[in-house]
Amino acid sequence: MNTAAPVVERLRLTVRGIVQGVGFRPFVYGLALRYGLVGHVVNHSSGVFIEVQGTAQALATFQAALIAEKPPLAHIQSVAVESLIPCTDTQFVILNSQSSDQVSAHIPPDVSICDACLRELLDPSDRRYLYPFINCTHCGPRFTIIQHIPYDRASTTMAHFALCPACAAEYHDPLSRRFHAQPIACPECGPKIWYQPKSDAMIAGTDATLDATQIALKMGQIVAIKGLGGFHLACDATNDAALATLRQRKGRVDKPFAVMVRDLEIARQIALIDADEAELLTSRQRPIVLVRKRPDSPLSQFVAPGNPYVGLMLPYTPLHYLLLDDTPLVMTSGNLSGEPIAIDNAEALDRLAPLVDAFLFHNRPIHTPCDDSVLRLHDHQEMPIRRSRGYTPYPIQLPSAQTTLLATGGELKNTLCLAHDGYAFLSQHIGDMENLETLQAFDAARENLCTLYRAEPRAIICDLHPGYLTTQWAEQHTQKTNLPLIRVQHHHAHIAAVMAEHGLTGKTPIIGICLDGTGYGTDGAIWGGEILIADYEQFHRAAHLKYTPLPGGDAAVKRPYRMALAQLWAAGIAWDDDLPPVAACSSTERKLLARQFETGFQTVPTSSMGRLFDAVASLIGIRHTINYEAQAAIELEGLINAPEPANFAFDILQDTDGTFILDSCPVIRAIVAQWCSGVDNHLIAARFHAAVADVLLEVCLRLREFGNVIALSGGVFQNSVLLNATMVRLREHDFEVLVHRAVPSNDGGLALGQSAIGSYRYSHRLF
Repeated sequence: MNTAAPVVERLRLTVRGIVQGVGFRPFVYGLALRYGLVGHVVNHSSGVFIEVQGTAQALATFQAALIAEKPPLAHIQSVAVESLIPCTDTQFVILNSQSSDQVSAHIPPDVSICDACLRELLDPSDRRYLYPFINCTHCGPRFTIIQHIPYDRASTTMAHFALCPACAAEYHDPLSRRFHAQPIACPECGPKIWYQPKSDAMIAGTDATLDATQIALKMGQIVAIKGLGGFHLACDATNDAALATLRQRKGRVDKPFAVMVRDLEIARQIALIDADEAELLTSRQRPIVLVRKRPDSPLSQFVAPGNPYVGLMLPYTPLHYLLLDDTPLVMTSGNLSGEPIAIDNAEALDRLAPLVDAFLFHNRPIHTPCDDSVLRLHDHQEMPIRRSRGYTPYPIQLPSAQTTLLATGGELKNTLCLAHDGYAFLSQHIGDMENLETLQAFDAARENLCTLYRAEPRAIICDLHPGYLTTQWAEQHTQKTNLPLIRVQHHHAHIAAVMAEHGLTGKTPIIGICLDGTGYGTDGAIWGGEILIADYEQFHRAAHLKYTPLPGGDAAVKRPYRMALAQLWAAGIAWDDDLPPVAACSSTERKLLARQFETGFQTVPTSSMGRLFDAVASLIGIRHTINYEAQAAIELEGLINAPEPANFAFDILQDTDGTFILDSCPVIRAIVAQWCSGVDNHLIAARFHAAVADVLLEVCLRLREFGNVIALSGGVFQNSVLLNATMVRLREHDFEVLVHRAVPSNDGGLALGQSAIGSYRYSHRLF
C-alpha cells in the first residue's frame, strides 16, 4: 500500500529584538539541521529573517525551540510568522546580511568574557592562550565597537584587522562558537597590547607588557589601562600613598573609587556579600556592585572615605583576568573629574599624562565610550545607580507612539534617549553637564544613536530648567532645525520613567512620590519633595515639602551648613554657637545669611528633600561641606545600624487649594533637642529616616481616592534605608509600590520619562 508523502510547508519568520551579534544565526542553522528543515537565515537591519521549509510538525517544533533554547545573550521581542509557497531548496544556508534605510534591530550590550573563552585563555594548549582579546559569539565587545547596523565585522572597529586562515575558518563555520563573531581575533591577526612608561621606552609583547604593568602597580604607581569602553586609572587599592596621589591628581577629594578583584573569594575578604550580590557580581554584565565593607577590610582608607559601602566588580575582559592577582585594584574612569572618559590612545596621552605614571595601551579602537555600570541590590532585585556598560543600549518598550523623538535628559548624571520604533534606547552614562567637553560627548552620543538606528527625530524633549545645558542645546537645535520642542517638568519625568519601565499605559493616573535634590518647578521654585498625581499627559502637585530658603543656589548645595541654618531659621531656633552648623559658619557669613533669609535677597524657595537630608547631616555634625553630590546624605544613611521608630514627626498642613504641605519644622526642633541632650547620632539618623517614611505613608493614605498604585523615584530613593522603610509601610497598607529596576531613580533615568511623556504629547499634538 502506498503511503502519501508528508505535506511540506514553508514559513517566513521575522525575529526582532537583540538577535544580532549574539550567535543567533548559527543557533538557527543548528536547529534547522536538527529538525531536517531547508531554507535560510539572514541578518537584516530590521532584525533576523528566517525561511524554513518542512513538515508541519517539524516547523512547530522548530518554532518552539527557537524561543526556548535561544542563545544566552539573545532577547526576542517578537516573532512574526507568515506562510509562503514551498520552493525547491535542498539545504539550509546562512545568507549574507541585508540592509535597508529603516533599522529596528536592537544592538546588544557589551558583555563579560564567557566561561568557554576563559578556559581557552588559561589553557596552554590553546592557540589563544593568554591572548587579551579572546571572544566568541557569547561574549566580548558589542556596543562599544559597532558603527552601523546590520552588525557585521565591516561595520565595527575590527574591520581593519584581516582574519588569519585559522580565524577565517572559524568565522565561516556555522557550527563554530565563533561563527560570525565580529570581534574574532587571535595573536596572529588581532589587536595587540603594549606598555608605555611616561619616561622610558615602550615595552611590547603580551608577557612583557603584563609583567611591566603588574610591577608598576605593586610599586604604588598609577597606570592608565585601556579597556572595553575607555581608559581606567588603576592603582593598588590597599596602598594609602597611591590612593592619596590618585585623588590629588584626579581632583577627586572624597568620592568613592570602584575596586576590581580577581574573584569572589577576594571580594568576600573586602565586603559582606550575600548570595544575591554574588550572583550580580558574577553576571554577564559584571557591573560595579555596592556592598557593605567588612570591618577588617584590607582596602585603603582612601578608597571610600566616610562610606560604609564599597563598589566592587569582577574582571570582565580577558585583559583584566591576565592583570589581576590577589591584590585588589582601584579601577576608576580615565578622566579628570568632571570630564568625559578618554577612549583614544592619542587623546589619553594628552589628557591623562598628568594623572598617571604609565599607560597600558591596545590598538582595538573604541567607537563608543562606555563607563562601568553601578548597581546595588534592594529587596533581592537590582537597583541601578548608573546604567551603562553591559546594559546600554538595551531597549525599553514605550507605551505609546512610534514617532522618532530625542529626549535630552537632565543636567546631572546625564543620559539621553532616542524614542524609535516604539522603544526607548537610552545612551550610555554621559556625566554631569558642567563643561564644553561633556556637552561635546553628549552631542557625540546623540549622533551615534541616530546614526546606528538611521533615525531622524521629529521633535526634541527637554527639561523645564532654563539654565540646563541640555535645555539650551535643545532650544538651539530646534531653532536650527525647526523641530517642535516639548518641555517636561523634572519630577513628572521621574514618575513617568517608573511608569514606562513597568509598562503602564498611563490611562489611569497614579500617585508618584519624587524625592531629589533639585528640579525646576512650574512656579519657578526649586522642587524636590513632591507627591504628584500623574499620567503621561499631565500631573497635579498633590503634596510637597514646605518651602525653605535656598541661599546662594549651588553654594548652599555644596555647603550643607547653609541649609541647616535655613532650617533653623524657618523653625524659629536661635543660631547658638554650640550648634554644629553655626560653628561651621563664620560670623560674617552668618550675618549675610540672616539678611538673606529676612529679605529674600539672592534666595530661592525650595521644597527639596535632598536639601533637608543635607541639613540634618549638618545639624548633628556629620558633614558641613561636600565635594561630591549627595555626600552628606550618604554619610547620614551610613550611620544607621538598624531601623529605629520615629519619636518625632512632620506636621501636615493644607493649602487653600487643597495641596498638602509637609512641614519639617517640628522635626528640626526635635533633632536639635535630641542632639543637645546627647542622643547618639545613629539613633537620630534612624529616627529621621523613619519620620520621612511615616509622613509619606500618611499623605498617601489621604490621597487614596486617586488609586492604589504608587511610584517612587528621584535620587533620594537611592537611599536603601529610606526606600525600604517607605516600601514596607506602603505595602502594609495594601498599596502597590513601583520602583526603578531598569533605569536609575536619579537623573540618569530622566530621559526615559521625558520620552514617555513626549511620545504621548506628540501623538496627541499636545505641544
